[in-house]
Amino acid sequence: MLKIGLVQQRCGTDIPENIARLSGHIRACAEQGARLVVLQELHNSVYFCQTEEARLYDLAESIPGPSTETFGMLARELGIVLVLSLFEKRAPGLYHNTAVVLEKDGSVAGMYRKMHIPDDPGYYEKFYFAPGDLGFKPIRTSVGTLGVLVCWDQWFPEAARIMALNGARLLIYPTAIGGVGTDSQEEQEIQRNAWQLVQRGHSVANGLPVVTVNRTGREADLSGHTAGIDFWGSSFATGPQGEILTQFGTDEEGIRVVDLDLDRTEYVRRGWPFLRDRRIDAYGDILERYK
Repeated sequence: MLKIGLVQQRCGTDIPENIARLSGHIRACAEQGARLVVLQELHNSVYFCQTEEARLYDLAESIPGPSTETFGMLARELGIVLVLSLFEKRAPGLYHNTAVVLEKDGSVAGMYRKMHIPDDPGYYEKFYFAPGDLGFKPIRTSVGTLGVLVCWDQWFPEAARIMALNGARLLIYPTAIGGVGTDSQEEQEIQRNAWQLVQRGHSVANGLPVVTVNRTGREADLSGHTAGIDFWGSSFATGPQGEILTQFGTDEEGIRVVDLDLDRTEYVRRGWPFLRDRRIDAYGDILERYK
């Protein structure tokens, strides 16, 4: 069994305060025996992509950099593997939305740069982030091989499948998703359910556990152009048949620690041998945009 800690919290404009609260939650996870802790997408600040403003590039940082140093010290102190989500400044004028996995000695075990970049009202990520160029490569750690993806990636079955084919033992999605103010509550609930359902489908189709950590709370659009975002919270973890093992409420802040049986994948895939029965000779059309 692998104990995994999920941290769901609100974030404000005070970055040191956000980091301090995250650090407290990480410690609480470790105190409950978590060996792997996952944080939400772009956890150091508010979700700044609601508006397009060049000054917000100043939020970006290098990797390695201040966050990997701060959280690396914490990972080393607590002896845990830690999944971060950072606004990466790769070079002048070149930025990525990047997940970083820290090993229990505080070192960088690996990175994943978000591959699918949305551009929708309230989610203007193409303004800030270049698409990832590291591929769908799992990251090897002392607690297992992690298939780390980020938010918008979670809607794409191809990303989950390739991570599985490359040896991931579980799928991890740091996330920042919610409903925009122009959608009715009924529509937002339909969308939230679809968001969870598609990820549970990735779990079933690949026989892998899924860990998804979302932010919670309402964040205003500081430009005033939209009604802001009500983040869905609802962070959750599944077993390899899509079964819900733990789930936060929409407005809940705090931690959940859950046991994941990574060895159960072998049992599940023997009963549901989807990888065996794939028709790899007949899937050429998947490489087309549309036919």
